[in-house]
Amino acid sequence: MIEKKIENKRSSKKTDDQKNIEPKIIGKVRVEDKKTINRLYSRREEQKSYDLRKAPKDKLIVFAFGGTEEIGNNMMGFMYNDDIVIIDMGLEFPDEELLGVDYIIPDVSCLAGLEKNIRGVFITHGHYDHIGAIPHLLDKLGNPPIYGLKLTIGVIKKRQEDFETRYKPKFIEVDIDDSLVLGCFKLKFIRVSHSIPDSVMVVMDTPVGKIVHTGDYKFDLTPVDFNPTELHKIAALYSENVLALFADSTNADQPGHQLSELEIKKTLETIFKQAPGRIIIGTFASLISRIQHILSIAEELDKKVIIDGRSMKANVQIAHELGYLKYKSSTLIEYPQMKDYPDNRIIVACTGAQGEDNAVLMRIANNEHKMIKIIPGDTVIFSSSVIPGNERSVQKLRDNLYLHHANVINYHMMDVHAGGHAKQEDIKLLIKLVNPKYYIPIYGTRTHIYMNAEVAKTIGIPKENILITSNGQIMEFGKDRNGILTNNKLQMNDILVDGLGIGDVSGIVIRDRKQMSEHGMVVVIATVNGKTGELISSPDIISRGFIYMNANKGLVEEIRSKVKECLKDTDPLSPANQVYLKEKIRNDIGKFIYRKTHRTPMILPVILTM
Repeated sequence: MIEKKIENKRSSKKTDDQKNIEPKIIGKVRVEDKKTINRLYSRREEQKSYDLRKAPKDKLIVFAFGGTEEIGNNMMGFMYNDDIVIIDMGLEFPDEELLGVDYIIPDVSCLAGLEKNIRGVFITHGHYDHIGAIPHLLDKLGNPPIYGLKLTIGVIKKRQEDFETRYKPKFIEVDIDDSLVLGCFKLKFIRVSHSIPDSVMVVMDTPVGKIVHTGDYKFDLTPVDFNPTELHKIAALYSENVLALFADSTNADQPGHQLSELEIKKTLETIFKQAPGRIIIGTFASLISRIQHILSIAEELDKKVIIDGRSMKANVQIAHELGYLKYKSSTLIEYPQMKDYPDNRIIVACTGAQGEDNAVLMRIANNEHKMIKIIPGDTVIFSSSVIPGNERSVQKLRDNLYLHHANVINYHMMDVHAGGHAKQEDIKLLIKLVNPKYYIPIYGTRTHIYMNAEVAKTIGIPKENILITSNGQIMEFGKDRNGILTNNKLQMNDILVDGLGIGDVSGIVIRDRKQMSEHGMVVVIATVNGKTGELISSPDIISRGFIYMNANKGLVEEIRSKVKECLKDTDPLSPANQVYLKEKIRNDIGKFIYRKTHRTPMILPVILTM
């Protein structure tokens, strides 16, 4: 096969437009009060941040922007002298501690001043935990080219329609057998089984040796509709003296092999045949293989399918246009057409199996969906695993479905979901096939990372050759094929995205939200003489989420009296100092309320001067 090379030679010189236009600054405010957030509670000790511009020459410098302490935020940097390559640029969905936050993206401030050195970004597949930060980080990184296979680039382009960037993004599609030359790095690709087509491992030739980055992978010998893992390419790595293998840890805590999609299809087919009424199946919007099963079985059984959920509709459209989803146009219908078919010929495939508040399945379960209500005889299938942190919301969703007499099926009852990640026996197989000198677990919480390391030890990888890294920690590999995990760390603060705000929600804001959610808020409005600071009228007390004021008039009057006491003017010659008065109210009233109630509502003083 003739090898096709795609070269990227980015000029280090800025254009006149770039010189005259300052890049848009986003995410300038960082998370500061880390103690308010569970996962940030155990962050590393404060120390001087490592400066990539002072990195040693002729060493491969490797670091994770995210993905080694959490599920999501997957993004890794590879640097050799003046060349930088990035693999993936994902986001992380927040847990319930991060009130009001939409998602979290990596901190790339460590690359400030090095934008011209970024030769390109390669995306392993089209899941949000690998692509979700792209629209937010492109401008900050100097708009480097984004490379990926056809479907991956298609999904990225579709998402980009919802965002604006200063410069036009450069999305470049590559084929599975291409080689991609980015500075001193040469990338080749291996197709792997996952829950979305066009997922790949990256094999990267560097000046110090060969590096393998798995992306998300599993071994599925019967993937049904998509091309299987290219085992012959993986096996060929055994004799290629691989220096380091960076490998997915997401399911490293689970024994055995991952289920095949063929088994899931068989189970779904049985359920679809036996269901007495309508079928409502919730799954991930990006799980294209599962959507293909649903459509294929529907056509075999002469059923009709409604696709519901904005992201799922978009993914189905993209995958169908690119030839990854195959179905007859007559198979899909819209809600108004349901009346034309008996209930047992209707399938609704939708988002919301994680219990998201406004997602389709939750609206159906709460009888808030405009087009469909649960009726006895409906079968609801949860064809996805529960993402850690979503257990309570998923349980609430199931409870609501049972209350409406639905027949509920989940993956604990039957094989209606196969994960997209390697389990322990799959990990062992990969290591044996690749035969790396160093093994670096990535993509997972600390538990997943350590479990992955333990699996590697059981098949003979020496403990000293297993590098357990953390976000921002520097790894160095030399031409002598020796690697070390240094104590040097880059500054890596999570950037919180809340609506249109990027980085403007800090840990302090999260602390305030959490405090208000748990104990409410007390507003103290006091009018004082601007010249003397003397209280002019009785202060107003407003409670929100703390107490019901009509039923607690005695406590309200005690708070009012305490405010009068702490605002008593002791120096009529001095003008009112609003900052001092507000702080005094916060401290004195906060302590008073705690003594009375053992609760700590947020105290919000408002000082009016006359």
